[in-house]
Amino acid sequence: MSKVKSFSVGNGDMFYIKHNSDNFTTIDCCLNYDADAKKAKEHVLSELRSEMQDKQIKRFISTHPDEDHISGLEEYDDEFEILNFYRVDNEATKKEQESDDFKRYKKLRNDSKKQFELKKDCSRKWMNQPSEERGSSGLFCLWPITDNEKYQDALEEAADGGSPNNISPAIKYLCGEFSFLWMGDMETDMQEEFDKEVDNSHVTIVFAPHHGRQSGHIPSSLMDKLSPKLVIVGEAPSEDLDYYKSQDTITQNSAGDILFDVNTDYLDIFVSNSGYTKTDGMTINKNHSTFDGMYYLGSIYKNNA
Repeated sequence: MSKVKSFSVGNGDMFYIKHNSDNFTTIDCCLNYDADAKKAKEHVLSELRSEMQDKQIKRFISTHPDEDHISGLEEYDDEFEILNFYRVDNEATKKEQESDDFKRYKKLRNDSKKQFELKKDCSRKWMNQPSEERGSSGLFCLWPITDNEKYQDALEEAADGGSPNNISPAIKYLCGEFSFLWMGDMETDMQEEFDKEVDNSHVTIVFAPHHGRQSGHIPSSLMDKLSPKLVIVGEAPSEDLDYYKSQDTITQNSAGDILFDVNTDYLDIFVSNSGYTKTDGMTINKNHSTFDGMYYLGSIYKNNA
């Protein structure tokens, strides 16, 4: 049906969704932030060129303008020409000298013909609204509620050149019986605000906020509502990670790139590190797909999703 890819780019985030339609979505960008990202850059760009070449609708979702989420944005935009730029409404600035990538972020953020505001329950044709021409991409924004007091404080902090972590939205991708959740670098205190507003919203896969850091720990009440089958822990330094020992996890530091191949009845999971093995909470699917450079890890079936 579709593919979801989490790239291993060092201390940063970059994902894509190859929808089972003529839509393609990139979430965040990390191409030049550190040595690992630079090493991965050509691999990432080459794969993106291949995967999106036949897609008509291409969107870029920026969770927030930290350098490890926008690194290489200028290069990405020059190559792929971002026409649909999704971001929360903000006036984030930098106290230090602005990078070329942040300058490009601002240009896209402020372009009335390209930008689209992300906020709770926002809707847009083909993002989550079908038409006679094509169906919905299954992307839904669960947060922010823009008049929330703590969220307003986070916007002010970002506008003053402080951390933009807590302006991150919560984006859910629904594909048949399976679902994924991204929360950018949202820290625990803001997740508590999100928790107050979200109803039971089960997801199959949740990407742990702030690269899996303890500062982005998912509160137990919110985790109970999400009840994910799998938590993806990112590539923050190991001493900063929250390993979510009560949850089934994949740690990207060890697994490398992670690919989710979403089918009607099952979701196959692959990693790029052949030495990484983990089948907790998964089923072995003898009929799984194969992908060059990726190693099959296990599957989640819809009755367990």
